[in-house]
Amino acid sequence: MVSREQKRGSLQEKFQLLRSITNSHAENDTSIIMDASKYIQKLKQKVERFNQDPTAEQSSSEPTDPTTPMVTVETLEKGFMINVFSGKNQPGMLVSVLEAFEDIGLNVLEARVSCTDSFSLHAMGLENEDGENMDAEAVKQAVTDAIRSWGESNDPQN
Repeated sequence: MVSREQKRGSLQEKFQLLRSITNSHAENDTSIIMDASKYIQKLKQKVERFNQDPTAEQSSSEPTDPTTPMVTVETLEKGFMINVFSGKNQPGMLVSVLEAFEDIGLNVLEARVSCTDSFSLHAMGLENEDGENMDAEAVKQAVTDAIRSWGESNDPQN
């Protein structure tokens, strides 16, 4: 049976994770929840703007092929939120992305992956304490390079 202290500790860990994901500087639980609510509202607004004008988020140099994976990286207080999406399931790509995380010294704290019809990865990672400081662009570049290398090695024309 789980003790009250263990439940409370688990709940506090979850609040700290929520605080980190939403970039909240709040100290009490109610304020963390309010900041998370505001964060969710901002995300909803971004989705609405994206749905109204899907070309606004893409530069003209980016490919519009639905099988070309889209990579986004957000900086969190102590790490990164990494999203990879491809309109088509890409067997083996997950391994390449996880190897890229390992190569750059990124510890994955939490990840959700869907490989049914499309490929979708949402991961939260922290950089190693002994590693060099990295920024979101470096993480995005490492993931993009890993996907590109994976694609070249799995290209049936090669």
